[in-house]
Amino acid sequence: MHLDIENIKTLGDLKAHGYEARSIKEELRENLIRKIQNKETVFDGIIGFDKTVIPDIERAILSKHNMIFLGLRGQAKTRMARLTTQLLDEYMPIVAGSEMNDDPLQPISKFARDLIAEKGDETPVSWVHRSDRYTEKLATPDVSVADLIGDVDPIKAAVMKLSYADERVIHYGLLPRSHRGVFVINELPDLQPRIQVALFNMLQEGDIQIRGFKIRLPLDIQFVFTANPEDYTNRGSIVTPLKDRIESQILTHYPVDIETSRRITEQEAKIDQTQGLRVELNDWAKNLIEQIAFEARESEYIDEKSGVSARLTISAFENLVSAVERRVLINNEKKSHVRIGDFWGVVPAITGKIELVYEGEQEGPLIVAQNLVGKAMGTSFSALFPNPEEFKKKKQENPYQIIIDWFGQGNQFDLLVDLSNSAYSKTLMSINGLNDIVKKYHPKANKSEQLFLMELVLHGLAENSLLSKSLIQSGFQFKDLFNSMLNFGDDIGGKDWDDFQ
Repeated sequence: MHLDIENIKTLGDLKAHGYEARSIKEELRENLIRKIQNKETVFDGIIGFDKTVIPDIERAILSKHNMIFLGLRGQAKTRMARLTTQLLDEYMPIVAGSEMNDDPLQPISKFARDLIAEKGDETPVSWVHRSDRYTEKLATPDVSVADLIGDVDPIKAAVMKLSYADERVIHYGLLPRSHRGVFVINELPDLQPRIQVALFNMLQEGDIQIRGFKIRLPLDIQFVFTANPEDYTNRGSIVTPLKDRIESQILTHYPVDIETSRRITEQEAKIDQTQGLRVELNDWAKNLIEQIAFEARESEYIDEKSGVSARLTISAFENLVSAVERRVLINNEKKSHVRIGDFWGVVPAITGKIELVYEGEQEGPLIVAQNLVGKAMGTSFSALFPNPEEFKKKKQENPYQIIIDWFGQGNQFDLLVDLSNSAYSKTLMSINGLNDIVKKYHPKANKSEQLFLMELVLHGLAENSLLSKSLIQSGFQFKDLFNSMLNFGDDIGGKDWDDFQ
């Protein structure tokens, strides 16, 4: 509804411009219909839900339903709730001074009713932007009925010298102050059952009662709740009558493929402009970041009920860029390309974002995180190069044999993570057959991409148990697997990487 807000100052002006009162659910529905008909994007910035979640939301809004988004952490539930305000009119008229956003044509508070009775068409009107029609409350055990609905305020009664029977002694909670707006309760199961019960009337009959007052406030609110399925068993639950009153339950999910996950990460990651000048990234490195999350969601060490948030890959991507930048600064270089070794800088972004089961706790978060990065490298290697296992089965000549033989001749290879660009290139080029295998399967790769893939081949062969990989203080050491097994106690720098598998 478009109105000339600059020239509408009073209730009379509002009537003259043909304003008609409507509920927030009607407002959302009408604006959604217009957007759909005009082929406009309804939820900007939401990626991967076009065919699943968003159609469910649109159907709920068209049905004038309250909604609950049910999904694991990091599935954009809160963001989608906040974006519902984009379906509201840009500005909404209220009775000026009303703390409850009273509609000038349908006032519900005593303040607004008295003011209109006194001034009639001269009642002043003010305008509220749609961004101010959103209220969000995180459900915590200490939330009270007074917080949400309201209570009697004895101080107000004393100062205004009012009887406790006077409606004006009421201090309104968040719900009444959200009249004609979107009200979101995050993590609903964390709300105590007795508080959830207080929402029954609001959801079913659309009104509330405060401290036995006979008044009933017919509040007009679009409710959106969010919940994590894990919370149903771990921290609390949604009481059945409340769940029954929420008309649409919408299930969210993680990205279904690497490409979608990567688009989300690139959209959300906060990369400094100077980092962009110092750091070169390739698509394989970006995909590898996403693969870590996919490996985590399948890991036996990680609690699948808790989930692996998209925030893991976002933080990991930021850490990866910073790892390259740090190396550039250390070597006093202008810029550098990403390396496989830089991925060990993303481990801190993983350890704090995974919930381990008992077996994972026994391994420890650091080992589990390293294991996930290793598995992601193995998966990426298999996608970009022939799987060594296939050559074993078919008894064909192994294209990696030259590399394996080079290590078998007693050569060992230390790859430090903070090498300068020239030293890094020289070190990788010293291994027989390594550059040839990359050129054979990726002939169009540029110089920096070739080096990235060469290092990936080493890690991939180690993941396939064709080489031994050990952590040393400042990087990795690669050896012939057989010689490493014979001399395990003499490994330089600590554990053999196979211990982490």
